[in-house]
Amino acid sequence: MHVVVNAAQSVDGKLATRRREQLRISGSEDFDRVDRVRAAADAVLVGVGTVLADDPHLTLDEEDRRVERLRNGRPGDPARVVVDSTGRTPTDARILDDAATTYLLVSAATDRDRREALADAGAEVIVAGEERVDVDEGFEKLANRGVDRLMVEGGGEVIFSCFEAGVVDELHVYVGSLVIGGRDAPTLADGAGFTERFPDLTLAGTERLDDGIVLSYEVEEAGDGES
Repeated sequence: MHVVVNAAQSVDGKLATRRREQLRISGSEDFDRVDRVRAAADAVLVGVGTVLADDPHLTLDEEDRRVERLRNGRPGDPARVVVDSTGRTPTDARILDDAATTYLLVSAATDRDRREALADAGAEVIVAGEERVDVDEGFEKLANRGVDRLMVEGGGEVIFSCFEAGVVDELHVYVGSLVIGGRDAPTLADGAGFTERFPDLTLAGTERLDDGIVLSYEVEEAGDGES
């Protein structure tokens, strides 16, 4: 599986304010770029924190891209994936509608009744890991369902987990022209953090969009996180 991480952050590396409220960091040009990346993916992944905070739909914005996918024998919209260790996704979340297939990665710790309720709401529930979602196992099961190219859109905890598991192939970061601040504001890669070995990034390109810049990296490997 080829994994592409995409995120938008402020100059000081924040994804949102300390209140974790949705914040417009980029503009229309970058939104179109993100839509193109989504259209190229088999599935788009977010963490349950993003679902709870933003209730995203994660479908394509441009109908032409949806039509092109259909012409190529693919579903109109990429599948949607939520990493949700304990099954906190609301059963009325927009991501569970019938616009596209939705895979819910949960751990074995998620109550069976809760798994059934989420399945009844429209999710295909995949168990991967005991107490928390095991990224490697979950991604292997997604690959077995035909997901060859996966786009990870966040948040910071999920992005860190992907780097920690060593599964990231590309990183695209839009850096917007604003400062958010706040020691408790979410960053690109939250979680335990790396202390000895670090992801090996190679700058592959830059592109100025709106009033910011997109930094594109190739990722070779990830280090061990401190737990």
